[in-house]
Amino acid sequence: MARSIATNTRVDRAALIDFLRPRHRVILITTRSDGRPQSSPVSCGVDAEGRLVISTYPERAKAANIRRDPRVSACVLSDDWNGPWVQVDGTAEVLDLPEALEPLVDYFRSISGEHPDWNEYRAAMVRQGKSLIRVTIDGWGPIATGGFPARLAD
Repeated sequence: MARSIATNTRVDRAALIDFLRPRHRVILITTRSDGRPQSSPVSCGVDAEGRLVISTYPERAKAANIRRDPRVSACVLSDDWNGPWVQVDGTAEVLDLPEALEPLVDYFRSISGEHPDWNEYRAAMVRQGKSLIRVTIDGWGPIATGGFPARLAD
């Protein structure tokens, strides 16, 4: 049986955004007050400006960490555990209601498409007191796949 060889493919911003758009499984890494990383598995979309967008609540650790230190990293995974992934680094901001309301609509659209009742969705976001994290991407690594080093190929 042939071994799967790990790959690392450098891409430009346009190819990165194309890679990110259909992928919604993300590990968001923020910095705790003691300097250690804090990781959060989240659903993520990409907005019209090419920023990662993540729905959250204002009292979550990730929101508090971003308010203190906006530097973040995100590991964007494929649905298939063995699929390609990429790490992006960026500067995040937290939007609270009412400013977050329409960006939350865009967030939903970027992941799930059209909602059957946007007024109902908006009301739910207000009732839940949701916030939105937006990450402006400053840099990224190669799109990678796992596997063996090339030196171990059959």
